Amino acid sequence: MSEPPTPLQALIDNRRYAWAVGVLAAVLVAGFLVYALTSHQSGAGTPGVAPGHPLRYFSAPLAASDLNGDANLSPPCTLAHHDPRALNVCLLAKRGPLVLAFFVTGSSACEREVSTMQALAAAPGTSRAEYAAVAVSTGRSAAEKAVRAHGWTIPVAYDADGGVGGLYSVTACPLVELSYRGGTVASRLIGEHWIGRAALTAQVQALLRRG
Repeated sequence: MSEPPTPLQALIDNRRYAWAVGVLAAVLVAGFLVYALTSHQSGAGTPGVAPGHPLRYFSAPLAASDLNGDANLSPPCTLAHHDPRALNVCLLAKRGPLVLAFFVTGSSACEREVSTMQALAAAPGTSRAEYAAVAVSTGRSAAEKAVRAHGWTIPVAYDADGGVGGLYSVTACPLVELSYRGGTVASRLIGEHWIGRAALTAQVQALLRRG
């Protein structure tokens, strides 16, 4: 009959158990994120605004600015009351067709979405659209770090308290809303398929032809 474990052995066994539980939890979380990122389900619970409906306007601090605070979910749509340190979606939609993305920092797929938009903003054939992104449920420090790490120059705002994420029912990313000038949604793109440059280019070019 084996002897009972010593206190040190028990501690090691507990640590091994805790490590195994941690690994299992990480696998489950990763699996959930993969499911969320690749889900294309429609109907109730679908993230974003459906085509034919107006964008939900908000104003949120730009990650590269010194503006701190939460997003304004009912901002004035006038330049006279606009703070240039914030992303005002209503004003941006007035300027032309808009490509608006929602992402979370720390996800390579979601951040790649913004990098693809950055490339399209400077490319012939797609540069006439307006581009912007929002880091959902993310503080200024993390959003600014992502902006600097990737060298993004398109407007990237942060949504500290998750208000914008709630406004758009953001439950998965990548999520991209393409709207005509004036803010009516032309198409809603959900999932990793749309982070590739070729796929997103085709959608933006179609948007520019139509609106």
